[in-house]
Amino acid sequence: MKQQRRIVLVTGPSGAGRTTAIHVLEDLGFEAIDNLPMGLLTRLLDGPDSDQPMALGIDARNRDFSTIGFIELAACLRGMDQADLTILYLDCSDDILLRRFSETRRRHPVAVNSSPETGVRQEKELLAPIREIADTLIDTSALNVHQLREEVERWFAPQSGRHLAVSIESFSYKRGLPRGLDMVFDCRFLANPYWRPELRAEDGRNPDVARYVQSDANYAPFFDRVVDLLKLLLPAYRAEGKAHLSVAFGCTGGQHRSVAMAEAVAKALAEEGQQVAIRHREMERRSLNVRPD
Repeated sequence: MKQQRRIVLVTGPSGAGRTTAIHVLEDLGFEAIDNLPMGLLTRLLDGPDSDQPMALGIDARNRDFSTIGFIELAACLRGMDQADLTILYLDCSDDILLRRFSETRRRHPVAVNSSPETGVRQEKELLAPIREIADTLIDTSALNVHQLREEVERWFAPQSGRHLAVSIESFSYKRGLPRGLDMVFDCRFLANPYWRPELRAEDGRNPDVARYVQSDANYAPFFDRVVDLLKLLLPAYRAEGKAHLSVAFGCTGGQHRSVAMAEAVAKALAEEGQQVAIRHREMERRSLNVRPD
């Protein structure tokens, strides 16, 4: 009987960073093949045994691509004993995709004779059912190439033993919830440093801002209960086989309260020996100066 092989199908709209993600996976030791015709994949698995994981780039440019065909292929792979399938979907907002095509002056591959706007819309409609069945979704709208590499490594870098990687994120409700979250906590009830002129321009990583947020009488019981809840759940998720947990804290602007809370929770979990990555979405938007390919 063939040994089980890890397979990551990498897909998503053109310009969202799929090629970059495949290169990162290749650097992590995956056998990487881009634009493989879907009809050849099962034959590829019938080849010689290998314990090397495989990353396959599949998108709307594949000559035999279809939404139904992709979904059927995924269902087939999930039913095979020798395949351990993960679908990685790279997503991005329409306006960022249009900006990327404008900067590179490339035609959109789905609508070469139409405007990029038409191509982006048509491709997203085509891929929408696939996005719904994705196991891992990375939104690259606010990521540069280095941040995208870190995100892919966080999800797919080999780990010794059975670890559970925890991602802690802060965000602004005005920009909507980040995608791919497991748990969300609303921090908008806490004292807001925005109304203190000397703190307004700072963010929750500043000790003065953090102390101001922590001075709210509701902060300590809220923080303690969140940390206790995560300490309760993390061993259970790990025992169930979950590899990653994404937890987010939101406030109005994503600058003060959510950042302070995310930093404090991440520190508390790290001190407990948890593998923790932290990201502040709105802070990254401000410093964004490099785009993913």
